[in-house]
Amino acid sequence: MHTNVDTLFAHLWENFLEVTPSAARIHKLLGDSQQSDVINDHIALRTFNLEKVGLDKLAQHFLAIGYQQCGEYHFESKKLYARHYEHPDPNQPKVFISELLVDQCSPALQEVVNELVAQVPEEAVTADNFLYSGTHWQVDSATYEQLLAESEYAAWMAAWGYRANHFTVNVNTLANFTTLESVNQSLKEAGFALNTSGGEIKGSPEVLLEQSSTLADKAPVRFRDGEKTIPACFYEFARRYPKADGALYTGFVAASADKIFESTDAS
Repeated sequence: MHTNVDTLFAHLWENFLEVTPSAARIHKLLGDSQQSDVINDHIALRTFNLEKVGLDKLAQHFLAIGYQQCGEYHFESKKLYARHYEHPDPNQPKVFISELLVDQCSPALQEVVNELVAQVPEEAVTADNFLYSGTHWQVDSATYEQLLAESEYAAWMAAWGYRANHFTVNVNTLANFTTLESVNQSLKEAGFALNTSGGEIKGSPEVLLEQSSTLADKAPVRFRDGEKTIPACFYEFARRYPKADGALYTGFVAASADKIFESTDAS
């Protein structure tokens, strides 16, 4: 397990950029000349609720470097359960980990996912690089399409495996932007496509969190029967509002997160 928060996030970011080149361009667009003010609000990771690779196994990597469990979230229609974690140092990124409730899915999907997870070596799950290790299996494109028809989440996992599904710009700390609207406008003018599911901005000052995101970059995946270009990862933008005590809200809003998941939908 990593002993250092910065090292872990540096590896995750590097791995994320491999399939999300737009994030580097957006980073430049939003930052000042020193690139010093693009702070990461949180990352999100996906997994399956099978014991070998469940949410708790991913969380272990963060608990080991001082993170603590905070809120939990339910996404009934997508059959997902999630929790978020925070570091005692509020400047460190938050972590949002979700898992697909495989037992609630069709027998066909359960069979595929069980086969995939069976191929993950036990020691891989505790290895330093597990959170950015990608897939430990191979699938063919027909299996990917089969999963996609039932669960975009399962299909994404089958194709991409373990990596940050997205990083998130902390809009509160940007030097050149004060609102999420102005960030979105700037992104659109630069030619980036935004996720419009549930509106360009999900959430509101009333729920203390506003979020928007790009649509996932498309990147090639080597399936067993050849290469195919599919949605990979995306960049999110979050603006947080103060609670009654004046401290910024640090949690997540399930109704908004539900729509953010759709940033990786095949358009």
